[in-house]
Amino acid sequence: MTTLTEMAVEVLSTADGRAKTALSHKHAATWFAARAAGEEIPLGDARPPLRPARPERPELLDPREVPRRRPGSEQGRIAILHAVAHIELNAVDLHWDLVARFPHVSFPPGFYDDWVKAADEESKHFNLICDCLESLGSHYGALPAHAGMWRAAEDTVDDIFGRLAVVPMVLEARGLDVTPNMIEVFRKAKLENVVEALEVIYGEEVGHVAYGSKWFHFLCGRDNLDPKPQFHALVQRYFHGALKPPFNEEKRAEAGLPPDFYWPLAGES
Repeated sequence: MTTLTEMAVEVLSTADGRAKTALSHKHAATWFAARAAGEEIPLGDARPPLRPARPERPELLDPREVPRRRPGSEQGRIAILHAVAHIELNAVDLHWDLVARFPHVSFPPGFYDDWVKAADEESKHFNLICDCLESLGSHYGALPAHAGMWRAAEDTVDDIFGRLAVVPMVLEARGLDVTPNMIEVFRKAKLENVVEALEVIYGEEVGHVAYGSKWFHFLCGRDNLDPKPQFHALVQRYFHGALKPPFNEEKRAEAGLPPDFYWPLAGES
């Protein structure tokens, strides 16, 4: 039987975005069908690559070299969507990497339920945004993209606490802050298909941040650690720069992130 970590490594080793997400959907369906039937898919111990496979395009640039995105033109809106597609594809890999990277950490099955579900949803998000790009005459890979997206994964390759603190509780929480304004940009442009896609993403990303908070608190409780100072120390260690307000305090609270977790780490707006 194929193990869960083998499934994860197969996704991570697939370069093409549409093929990667199709495989992600397939493996998530297999996992949840087995769970529903009371059958056990073993975790296994397949080792994920340090970096996931990527298509030849987009060209990956240093973040300082990626052109600024101005939403007032169609090209600017395409650039925003391209950046979102790149984020979502990286999120697919980040969640499967989380499944495969830490089999030595003892987690209950619910941990794998949450992150397989998150990877499945991120796969849907990538395809939704690719569909939006194609409706505007573009595609994923048509523009350069941010080369630093995987840095948090590499920095926390041996630290499950750091991975949970930085990826869902900082990077994905940032998505809760910026997505409402993005939705308004596309609503003003009367691109309802994009608005609908972004609203799906916005709703489901709350759950992904919540998974991060839940399992971070689980680990802290098991190791008798105070979560708040632990979170602050990990973000200062692994996240490069201050957190940027304004914060979506309502959605962050819904995801289990109280203000005293992130405001002490904030820089100037």
